[in-house]
Amino acid sequence: MADDDRPDEEATEVLPDEEATEKDAERPDEDVTDVLPEDLDISGFVGPYVFPNNNRRRVPGYLYLGLAVVCVLLWWRGHDDPASVVNEGLLWAAAALVAAGAYCLLSGYDLKIDEQDALVVATRTVGFPVGHASAQMGWRGLRSRPTWRILCYSPENPPEQRGLVLVDGVDGEVVDWFAEPNPEDWSDLDGSLTGSGRPFRTGE
Repeated sequence: MADDDRPDEEATEVLPDEEATEKDAERPDEDVTDVLPEDLDISGFVGPYVFPNNNRRRVPGYLYLGLAVVCVLLWWRGHDDPASVVNEGLLWAAAALVAAGAYCLLSGYDLKIDEQDALVVATRTVGFPVGHASAQMGWRGLRSRPTWRILCYSPENPPEQRGLVLVDGVDGEVVDWFAEPNPEDWSDLDGSLTGSGRPFRTGE
């Protein structure tokens, strides 16, 4: 009985995770920040960015065609069996899968022109030296042919000219383009593109 009345002298063990939780609870909200995982942290990225090739569209196309073959085989094996639940719905599903697969294959162009090649074509087309430029991938037509959209500015500060060039991503041909004097008024930025941060005013 004496042992039962004696207070427990053993210290309670605190796990490291519990200690971290208690410390986090004591920290003020302004000291708590979010951290990106390593695979999403662009600050640690080294090397040029490679734009995904447009021909990856063929992968789901082959999958659709494979599923269509499976549907036809299931219909062929079970359509004569009176006890089977197989009906012509599998054939309709196969036809739809074939149509989707064919479209994926037809629109899976191989992207032979990258953004650097498109920028060279745009520089030759606009007729002025290019300073700042940006590239965006778009698609045109029913078959979704890949097309680069190159927006470029002349090297002055602020730029005096600008141009937009559409370059075919398959053969490098210029689809359309225009160049004009830069109508944007950047005088409120004190001559610097990183000045006050106020919105640009578009000229008349």
